[in-house]
Amino acid sequence: MRPFTSTIPFADALKLALTATAPLSRTEHVALSAADGRVVAHDVVSPLDVPPFDRAAMDGYAVRSEDLSGAGAHALTCVGRVFTGEVLARTLAPGECIEIATGAPVPAGANAVVMVEDTDRRDARVTCRAAVTPGQNIGRRAADIRIGDAVVSRGQVLTPSRIGALAATGHTSVEVLARPSVAILSTGNEVVEPGQPLAPGQVYDINRFTLESVVRRHGGIAIALPATGDSIDELKRMLDTASANDLIVFSGGSSVGERDLVRDVIAARGQMLFHGIAVKPGKPTAFARIGASLFLGMPGNPTSCLSNAYILLVPILRQLAGLPAWEPRTITVPLARRIVSTTDRHQFYTMRLVDGRAEPAFKGSGDITSMANADGYVEIPAATESVEAGTMVTVTLF
Repeated sequence: MRPFTSTIPFADALKLALTATAPLSRTEHVALSAADGRVVAHDVVSPLDVPPFDRAAMDGYAVRSEDLSGAGAHALTCVGRVFTGEVLARTLAPGECIEIATGAPVPAGANAVVMVEDTDRRDARVTCRAAVTPGQNIGRRAADIRIGDAVVSRGQVLTPSRIGALAATGHTSVEVLARPSVAILSTGNEVVEPGQPLAPGQVYDINRFTLESVVRRHGGIAIALPATGDSIDELKRMLDTASANDLIVFSGGSSVGERDLVRDVIAARGQMLFHGIAVKPGKPTAFARIGASLFLGMPGNPTSCLSNAYILLVPILRQLAGLPAWEPRTITVPLARRIVSTTDRHQFYTMRLVDGRAEPAFKGSGDITSMANADGYVEIPAATESVEAGTMVTVTLF
């Protein structure tokens, strides 16, 4: 056994990790249909006005507003009609009007639209019962976007509305930051791929699947590697294979046992930035640089691994991806039962919400239902011996 000689506070670990994490500079072009959630690499300006012409804001008649000045009703002669996608070839003359559909280009000579509800028509004669002012019921050219306006800006996350703005300006694709590639590997002689029969002493691989899900939700590309046993040569080989990725995440092998070999592998291949965090669960966590890649060694216990994925992997990954910091929802409710805490570590204690109260859900670091049956977690600072029932606690939701 090689026990931890020291651990660092969680806040220091996160600061070290984020200081070492630079957003990727690689970019790629993606079609608008695949751009949702991607990060814009460069400012995009509009090559045209939107709308590109004056258009009717409602169904009615295009008129010259001066023909309807003065009190009372005014009779005009309808000389045609125009629908969306059409452009009338003639110019409106005094005393004339043109039937027009919402969104259709306003004919030359017209400067307002009378709503159809304010008119009466018999054959070509249209009686307008309401006066209009210049520009009334017209959507002006460039009212939305002008040539040269920024449509989206560098660093913005593309949303449906921003993708719509790109489409409105004629773009079919957009340059975005590349997604970080994340190699994921579970270690341990006992770990078996789900679907295979279990031999005595074996368990199914959980961490690969939970980590893949976290990576995909937060802007990364998950590259799953086959589980490997507790052999330093095999771990070195898999680390070399994984080093083509931006981030490497191993689970297991980072604790203090005789077969917990991650620290030896890192010593042979890279620079350890920290090993051991004063948190519960998740103490045996390591962070390192290996060449151009970052390395995160996660605990093998499923609850510890997933807990640290939420509080450490997610911030690292989002910074790599150029995404804004994650701001999960929180809810403040009374604690249903007393919690006894570990005083030397900052604890992330899972909770489920039951009848408006926070019910402790944590069973053990090796029990995935500590997370699966929980809605979120509360943070209990180090040096806190207990939290009494009825205390108002803030639950950070998963």
